[in-house]
Amino acid sequence: MQKLFSYGTLQNPAVQSSLWGGTVPTSPANLPGFSVQQLTITDPDVVKLSGSKQHPSLVRSIGESVDGVVLELDDEQLAAADRYEVADYARREVLLADGTHCWAYVPARPLAAAQRVVLGGDSIAYGQHDPEGGWAHRLATELEFYSYPDRRMFNLAIPGIFLTQLAEQLPGELPWRRPDTVLIAAGVNDVARPLDGPQPNPDLEAALDTLNEACRELGARMVVLSPIWLDETRRKTVGGMQSTVRAVHNVVERQRTWCEERNVDFIDAWEALQDRPDLLGDGLHPNAAGHAHLYEYLRDRL
Repeated sequence: MQKLFSYGTLQNPAVQSSLWGGTVPTSPANLPGFSVQQLTITDPDVVKLSGSKQHPSLVRSIGESVDGVVLELDDEQLAAADRYEVADYARREVLLADGTHCWAYVPARPLAAAQRVVLGGDSIAYGQHDPEGGWAHRLATELEFYSYPDRRMFNLAIPGIFLTQLAEQLPGELPWRRPDTVLIAAGVNDVARPLDGPQPNPDLEAALDTLNEACRELGARMVVLSPIWLDETRRKTVGGMQSTVRAVHNVVERQRTWCEERNVDFIDAWEALQDRPDLLGDGLHPNAAGHAHLYEYLRDRL
C-alpha cells in the first residue's frame, strides 16, 4: 500500500467517492516544517468535484507544521489521485513528524515553496567565467534568498567535482544548514574521457541514490539539474581529458530516467543552451551571457 499525506480536498468524502468509489483508510498525521497557503485552481473539472476554486498548497515554513491525514492507497488509487491533482502540484516524498516517509502533493516548481536551499555542483553551478556570479547567484538574488534570515541559498559547488565525489562529500554538509531543498548540478566531469583511455562508465545511479537518501533523512526535496549542452568542436582538452556530446547527453538521459522512476524533480538544462555556441566561452562553460540565459531558463522551471 502507498501512503499519501492529505491536507486538503482529498480528505473530502465526496472527492474520495468520486476518485476511488468510496472512502479509504485514514489516520491523523502532522507534517513539520510546512504551512499552507491558498492556490487558485482553474481546471473546471477539479473545481466542480471539490466545490472550490481555492485549494491549499504546502510551503516551507520553519517552526510551523500542518495537520492532516495519511491515506492508505493502492497503486491504482494513487494513480487516480495523480490525475485529479492539477499541473500546479507534483507528488513528492515528505517526512512526517513521527518519522514516516510518505507522498504529498507540493507545488510543482521546487523553489516556489522553498526557504533554505543547498546547491551542490561543479564549475558551472559555481559560476565560473561569469563576473556576476553565475546563474545560481542571479537566481538567489531574484528570489531574495539573501534578504531574510530564514531564506538562504548555500552554493557549495566545487569546480571540477564529479557527481560521484559530490555523493561522498555533500551529505555531511547538509544537516547543520537545515535545507528544505537540495539542488544537484553535476555529472559532466564524471564522463570526461582520457585521450589515451576508454570512456568512463561511472555508477551515477548509486551516487544519486546516496544523495537522495541524505535528503530523505532531512525531509529535504532533491532536484536534479542536468548537464548543459557543449560545443564539442570548441571544447579544449583539459588535463588530458576530453568531453563529448554523446557521453554527456547519456548522463542527461540517465539522470532523467533515475528521477522519473523515483518521482524526484528533474530539470533538463541541456536544452537551455543547445546549439548556442555563442553562449559558451570555451565550448563547455557558459560565458556571462550564457549564465544570464541559463538563469532565465531555470527561473521559469524552478
